[in-house]
Amino acid sequence: MFVVMRTITVKEGTSGLVVERFSQPGIVEEQPGFVDIQVLVKEVRRGEEEVVVQIRWESKEAWKNWEKSDAHIQGHRNSRGQQPPDHVLSTSHAAYELKTLKLPRNAENRV
Repeated sequence: MFVVMRTITVKEGTSGLVVERFSQPGIVEEQPGFVDIQVLVKEVRRGEEEVVVQIRWESKEAWKNWEKSDAHIQGHRNSRGQQPPDHVLSTSHAAYELKTLKLPRNAENRV
């Protein structure tokens, strides 16, 4: 499994805007090898908020195919030159190869 993570730091009280954006249906869910998207919000009392968007793929090749796809490239062309929304302070991106996964011993009964 291959995991792509985007960390987005936003102004206080605006993490919900990022969650809403990534909760909307999109074309990525239709791509071969797509597994899921998880959106995590770091618990903070006040100040800047952090949202981590984790996209899991069956393989690095599936992710690369998405990155090279016309749909993905067109989406970036459409947003080229646009400034990020006001509430976004910074973003970072990282990719990981899943090396091990531990499931509950009775995981087969949970499906």
